[in-house]
Amino acid sequence: MLNDAKVYVAGHRGLVGSALVARLQAGSFTNLVTRTHAELDLMDQAAVREFFAAERPDAVFLAAAKVGGIHANNSYPAEFIHDNLAIQLNVIHEAWRSGVKRLLFLGSSCIYPRDCPQPMREDALLTGPLESTNRPYALAKIAGIEMCWSYNRQYGTRFLAVMPTNLYGPGDNFDLQNAHVLPALMRKMHEAKVSGADTVTVWGSGKPYREFLHNDDMADACVYLMSAPDDVYSRLINEDTCPLVNIGWGKDITIADLAALIREVVGFTGELQYDASKPDGTPRKLLDTSRLTGLGWRPNITLRHGLEQTYQWFLEHQADLRK
Repeated sequence: MLNDAKVYVAGHRGLVGSALVARLQAGSFTNLVTRTHAELDLMDQAAVREFFAAERPDAVFLAAAKVGGIHANNSYPAEFIHDNLAIQLNVIHEAWRSGVKRLLFLGSSCIYPRDCPQPMREDALLTGPLESTNRPYALAKIAGIEMCWSYNRQYGTRFLAVMPTNLYGPGDNFDLQNAHVLPALMRKMHEAKVSGADTVTVWGSGKPYREFLHNDDMADACVYLMSAPDDVYSRLINEDTCPLVNIGWGKDITIADLAALIREVVGFTGELQYDASKPDGTPRKLLDTSRLTGLGWRPNITLRHGLEQTYQWFLEHQADLRK
């Protein structure tokens, strides 16, 4: 992926997509293509076909998706499987039809079995039952990986799938009904601090382990992979193995320890109470990132520094988040 390549970032307003655009611009990629949802509905097959036929990008980052935490996944399972399947089906197929040279599909670590051996290797895919609370979303993402592999085998495309761990950072979703655990806790503790509340309730037991990666690190890893020399990239999409690469920090933390760290960053001095009647989700999700680190890439942003940066962004955008 050369600097003058025409690069389409699908989902450029999202957490990962916005970081990807910033990283590409910082890397002197000057021919970027983006569309808002109002300009292009990726679930509209005819519109997506027309877009690819007109633009003919050289490379595609497929970061567009319907995402959310446990509450959202439990409340809207039909939307999570339908919307994600439709987006992937249209973009991946039209990328092939229009001759896209490289495509990077972003999945999620929830594709791995609920009780997967830790850390989770890429070859653990489809080796056991999924976590029930996000199975529709996970199945959609697994289908996207299989599409990339199938098109590579049948049509000789060069499509790669990456599985990020739990992501966070500036631009995250702080809506308490749909947010993931980190931004939800950050907002709840901030509002408790402002109102003078004595306690904040944390869903679940606090015992599950989660790994977190800053969205800027995620974007850097994605561009690193898409810019890999042809021989390196070809090994990643070898048709005999699933074209899948984990992206993570390499360390995890309990939800209880995460909540305590967020409390420090936010400055909330009250008590954290755990509601064990709420679902914990998967007990542990730590990715094996040796395939990526073996290529020479490492993350840079520590969790505490990333939380401080994210909280500062939240403070600066509170007015917009209330709209």
